[in-house]
Amino acid sequence: MTDTAPKHTTLAGYFITLTGAILFSTKAIFVKLAFNHTKVDAVTLLTLRMLFSLPFYLVAAWLGSKKESINAITAKQWFYILLMGFLGYYLSSLFDFIGLQYISAGLERLILFLYPTFAILINTFIFKSKLSRLQVIALLLTYTGIGIAYFGELRIDTFNKEFYFGSFMVFLCALTYSVYLVGTGRIVPKVGVTRYTAYAMLAATVGIFVHFIATRSIGTIVFTPTLVGYTIALAIIATVLPSFMISNGMKKIGSNNVVIITSIGPVSTIIQAHFVLGEPIFAEQVIGTLLVLVGVLMIGKKNKA
Repeated sequence: MTDTAPKHTTLAGYFITLTGAILFSTKAIFVKLAFNHTKVDAVTLLTLRMLFSLPFYLVAAWLGSKKESINAITAKQWFYILLMGFLGYYLSSLFDFIGLQYISAGLERLILFLYPTFAILINTFIFKSKLSRLQVIALLLTYTGIGIAYFGELRIDTFNKEFYFGSFMVFLCALTYSVYLVGTGRIVPKVGVTRYTAYAMLAATVGIFVHFIATRSIGTIVFTPTLVGYTIALAIIATVLPSFMISNGMKKIGSNNVVIITSIGPVSTIIQAHFVLGEPIFAEQVIGTLLVLVGVLMIGKKNKA
């Protein structure tokens, strides 16, 4: 991906991005809490998340259409916006929520953090971007780190029969999200960040609602205060606020700086999972996380050069 950093970055841009990254990292925590304290399934929880997020994105879409209406969106651009929303927020979120039923929040965030490396591979093999030696080293470090943390987690979670399935679901989440990121980098400059974020999220919401209607019944949802509380927190704290913060951060400091700052995500999730969910922190996890962070930072440094 090419960087879109402005000539003069601002301290506010870095702070907004850091806050957004930390808020995004709370998603796995809220999802695990909802699974632990209610009988909700992944599809229903995802549907409720988008239901409570919907009003905010409708307002954002309306404001964005007024503010960024200089260039009309073409039919081709509409197609890609809807496709990216479907891949990035519907399928990706669905895979993620399913996976979180079976693996820890810390491991989920580490596997999910493969998306920058997937984005590089997509650009390399599909869009014929050149893969540098530094990027190769970064990829090797990242995948080595994931491997170390993964087998350390497997050593601890020995009785989980769905461990591999959950891991594979989160892997698919990272893959589909990387496709979304690559597409976003190519569409946002043409249609505007506010319109793109809002319309992509609305497209994903439609997909999620259709999935729910086809497979579930609204009458099966037990709207307990606990479930409503977790889904509102998931919608606002872990979805709406960080999505616009990260988009605003890209506008202020550029996409490559955003990638570097959001490297805090796995560390933030592991710490929260330890203190909120009681998940253990072990040596392989720490070593693997450090290797992943070094790899992602190298990718950001290469892109910034």
